[in-house]
This record gives sequence, structure tokens and C-alpha cells, in this order.
Amino acid sequence: MATTAQLFEEPFDADEYIERLAWRTPGGGSKGGAEAFDPKRLLEEFENHIEELKQLDERIQRRVEKLEHQCHREAKEFAHKVQDLQRSNQVAFQHFQELDEHISYVATKVCHLGDQLEGVNTPRQRAVEAQRLMTYFNEFLDGELRSDVFNNPDKIKEAADIIQKLHLIAQELPFDRFADVKAKIASKYHDLERQLIQEFTAAQRRGEIGRMREVAAVLLHFKGYAHCVDVYIKQCQEGAYLRNDVFEDTAILCQRVNKQVGEVFSSPETVMAKLIQNIFENKLQMCLICHVIFELFYTFTRTTALATKLTEFNLGSDKHTFLSKLIKSIFSSYLESYIGMEREYLRTRGAMILQRYYDSKNHQKRPIGTGSIQDLKERIRQRTNLPLGPSIDTHGETFLSPELVVNLLQETRHAFERCHRLSDPSDLPKNAFSIFLLLVDHLCVEHIDYALEIGLSAIPSADAKNANLYFLDVVQQANSIFHLFDKQFNDQLMPLISSSPKLAECLHKKKEVIEQMEVKLDTGIDRTLNCMVGQMRHILATEQKKTDFRPEDENNVMIQYTTACSKVCTYVSRQVEHVRKSMDGKNVDTVLTELGVRFHRLIHEHLQQYSYSSMGGMLAICDVAEYRRCAKDFRVPLVLQLFDTLHALCNLLVVAPDNLKQVCSGEQLTNLDRNLLHAFVQLRVDYRSARLGRHFS
Repeated sequence: MATTAQLFEEPFDADEYIERLAWRTPGGGSKGGAEAFDPKRLLEEFENHIEELKQLDERIQRRVEKLEHQCHREAKEFAHKVQDLQRSNQVAFQHFQELDEHISYVATKVCHLGDQLEGVNTPRQRAVEAQRLMTYFNEFLDGELRSDVFNNPDKIKEAADIIQKLHLIAQELPFDRFADVKAKIASKYHDLERQLIQEFTAAQRRGEIGRMREVAAVLLHFKGYAHCVDVYIKQCQEGAYLRNDVFEDTAILCQRVNKQVGEVFSSPETVMAKLIQNIFENKLQMCLICHVIFELFYTFTRTTALATKLTEFNLGSDKHTFLSKLIKSIFSSYLESYIGMEREYLRTRGAMILQRYYDSKNHQKRPIGTGSIQDLKERIRQRTNLPLGPSIDTHGETFLSPELVVNLLQETRHAFERCHRLSDPSDLPKNAFSIFLLLVDHLCVEHIDYALEIGLSAIPSADAKNANLYFLDVVQQANSIFHLFDKQFNDQLMPLISSSPKLAECLHKKKEVIEQMEVKLDTGIDRTLNCMVGQMRHILATEQKKTDFRPEDENNVMIQYTTACSKVCTYVSRQVEHVRKSMDGKNVDTVLTELGVRFHRLIHEHLQQYSYSSMGGMLAICDVAEYRRCAKDFRVPLVLQLFDTLHALCNLLVVAPDNLKQVCSGEQLTNLDRNLLHAFVQLRVDYRSARLGRHFS
């Protein structure tokens, strides 16, 4: 049967089936086979196979009937199960409907309860917020900010939110009753705004996108948000234009900044538009102006040179006038607008040179002369010794740059050359004067004057210890720069205006600038000398001891002069050398004279604080002799004379009582006030015991 079963494999073909069955039967093959054909045997095989097929059919039929019966039975069972499941599903659906109705009922109750809670909580939150703001408002009203939020730099975001709300509230308050607190809130508002902008600037320099985004979001509600955007636009352009191709640099810059702007600002399209506007109005416009000016100067110069060569030809009776008219006809429209472009170029170029220098120092320029209370306090502090606040620490930086000065003067020199060539003769003095004013503004006001203001602010108070008196370095550099400025004034400007009314204006402006500088230089030098004297006073106060001039063992004094005297003389010698390096001409003698007079006054007053034994008086004389030796370094006769007189006064501390009148009548003391002489004699420890007062009766 296995063999027979194999014959029914798909695909089934009856003819093929019979052929295969005959082929398998011995004697059933073709006559030409190995075994002779036997039809009887083949018939017998067919009959047997038919019987087998019938039996196979019966077995299969019985199996089919059995499977059909089993299928009917399982179908009935499955139908019963489906009916049971439908009944269960109907019950579950009914339960679900009931649960859904219950959930809807509970949700309605919860929403109603939430509305009630919100109606109660919202006024409560508003009341809590109002109470919190009132607490902070009271601190401003009292003038003392005690809360940690205003004193902790890490809570600047929270402080900004509070001050922004208080600032809005303060706008609604009447000015007459709340003027003071409104001013305090406004001051704190602007202070936090400034701190946030500084934090944003620092974060941008560090490349901290997350911090930039956070600070920008806080500043969005402040008035200074626009300034924050301006700072970003300015800083993102730093170092972007390093090649000669401003257009390619601009495209690269915008591609680099575009993604960052989207990550930092809430309205990136506005910032990008403002950046591109800034580039067009500054970089590209300046590029255009620069190109036009330089090409105009080059073309005009070459054209006039060509005209000079063409005069060799016979062009008529007045060939010079003829050529001049031709030149004027093609250049007149460009020359009319020349000086405007020149001023704009110099203004932008000068500002760029200045900004590049201060950026290299990582210095943000301070507003000078704003008229604010802080500015008034600063100016009072500069001109007095009143302690109106701490001085600025510039770490010895003068903020004066020879390289910057050379660049500005070079640009101005080229501008004078272009002005001379391109200006109409009648407009030449006026145009040259306008260029001069720009030089004054950039060099004298924005650079020298600003450095002097910073230098004045950095001068410490007279009682400061170990102060860095670098203002003399500022004086030295300022003088050197002004000499260069004066040289250009005489060499380049004077020939252009010497025969015009503008000469008087230029001289007046120059005099005005010099006088303003001299006032600040004099103020700074005066306060620097006060600091020097203060440092000497500090040395004397810490090093000089009362026992120096009243030694316990009068017979065992070995020193030539006291430690205080030695340190003061060392300090004074250094300062004298510093003055000589910083000043020039008569200024050296003037400053050293003033320093020497103050030095003498200090020592004179210092010596009158002690009482002197006989040996102590000798030590005082030795000290004054050392001071007098130090005074010789001043090379000022008046200073040396003052110390000679002081040395003679100290002799009154040791001279025998009977010789006092003779010493007082000496050449150096005879013209002094008797009260001054008496005051020195009173410093002797034996004044009362020896009854020395009778010598001055």
C-alpha cells in the first residue's frame, strides 16, 4: 500500500498511474524488455490492485464519516459556547454602561469641586503674591534690602521677576508721596537689567547657549531686551571679518548665527533681520563708501596727472582752463558729496579702531559725564579726598595705546591728503576743520580723555596702603600721544587752513582740548601726590616708635638713623625717579617741588609728635640729615632749603640751654617765627626741668 499510496502523489494523472503500475508489475513491460510480456499476470495484477483500491476507498470513507460526525459534534459545542459568551458579553456591556454612567456622575462632581477650589485658590494665590510683593516693597520703602533674593547672585532670575512686577506697580503710585521708593525700585530695576545683560554677554563669550536662552527669556520682559539683542549682534560679528572678502564673510557669519539665534531668542526672525540690517548699514555701506572714496581719489589723481601731460600739446590759448573744465565736468557730481562720505568713513573707521582696542583688553567702556548721581559722586571723589565709594581697580592698565594712536593719525593723514586733493579751494579749510574735529573726538575725547577719567577713578584714597600709583604712567603716555597729535596739527592741518578764518577756530579748539586735559592731569597728579604722602605717613606711623627718640640706654645707641627714616627715604627716592620718567620739561621741577614741599611738611609735623632726650635729639638730627640727603635727589633748591632749615631746627633739641639764644639767632633760624622755635624747644624732655622757656620770654 505504501507503493500504491506513492502512485497518488500530486499532480495525479490516470494514464500515468496505469503506466507506472504496469511498469512495476513483472512481465508487464514492453516486449523488448528484459522479461517477456505476460498479459495474464498483468490482468491478475490489475484485478488485485482494484481490490486493494476498493478496500482503501472503504477505509477512507469510514474515516471521512467519522471526521464528519466529530465535526458536527464540535460545531454544536462551539455554538453553545458562543451563545454563552454572547450572554456574558451582554451582561458585561450592561455593567459597563452602568459604570460609565457612574464615572460621568463622579467626573461631573469632581469638575464642580475643582471649579469651587479654583474659585477659592485663585484669590488666595493672588493674595499671597500681593503680600509677597508688599514685603519686598517695604524693604525698598525702608531703604534696606534684607531678602536673600536681592543679595544672592544665584537668584538673579527670581529677583528679576520680582523687580519687574514692582516696577510696574511703582508706575501707578503718585510721585509726590513715593518719589524716593520709586527711584530706588527704578535703580534696582536698571541694576538687575544691567547685570542680566552682562551675564548674557559673558555667556555668549563662553558659548553657553542654554544660559543665553535662559537670560534672554528673563530679559524679554525688561526694557533692555533690545539692548541685549544689540549686544548679541555686536559680539557675534567679532572676528567674523578677517578676510578681504566682506561678502563671503557675511554669508558665512549668517549661516553660523542662524541656528544659534533660533536656539536663544523667542523671535529669531526679528534678530536675524536686525543683524542683516546692521551688516548692510555698517559693514557693506562702509565698504561701499571706502571703495568710492579710494577710487575717486585714485581716478582724480591720475586724471589731473594726465591733464598735466596733455598741456604739452597745442590746445588753444588757454589750455589749462580748458582741461580744468573737462575735469570738473566729469568729477563735479562726485566731488560735491565727497566730504560727507569722508566724514562718515572716518567716523566709522575711528569707532572701529577704538572698539577693536577695548575689545582686545576685554574692557566695556564706562559712560563718562552722564550727569547721574553716580557720576557726580565720582567727580567729587576725583577732586577731593572724600570717601564716596571704592576706587576702580584697573590692575595698572593705562588704557592708552600707541598702536591705536598711530592708526588714527594715519587714517587722518590720508584723509587730509584726500581733502587737499578733492576739495574745492573755497571749501578746503571748512572740510579740513571737519576732519580735525573727528580726530579730536576719537583721539582726544574717546581715547585720551577717557583714559584720564579712568585713571582718575583708579587713584586710591590718600589713606590707602600699598597703593598702585600708576596715574603717572597715564600722564607720560598722554603727553607722548598729545605730542604726536600736535605734530600732525602743525604738519598736515596748518597748511590747509593757515590763510583762512578757520585757523582761529582750530587754534581755539586745540586750546580748549589742552586745557581740559591739563585740568584732569593736574587733578590726577595732585591726588597722586596726596597718595604718596599718605603712603609715607603710613610708613612713619607703623615703623616709628616713641622709644626711637627716648632710648632706654642713652649710652648704647649704635644706629645712624631710624628704620622709619630709611624706609621713607627709599620710598621717596623711587617716587622721585618715577616722576622724572613720567614728566618732561618744566613739569618735572614743578611736580617735584610740590612733592618736596609736602614731604617736608609731613616730616616737620611728624617730628613734632615726639619728645626727645639728648641722644634721641641726636637721632632726630641724623634722621633729618638722611631726609636732607634724599631731598638732594629732587634737584630743587627750595626743597633742599626747607630741609636745611628743618635740620637747623632739630639742633634745638640737643643744644645746651645756655646756647639756645645763640643758635636761634643763627643765619638759618633768625628769620623764623619765635613760636615755631619755641614749639621745637618744648619737645625736649628737659624743657620743664631746665626751665628752657625763659629763653623765649
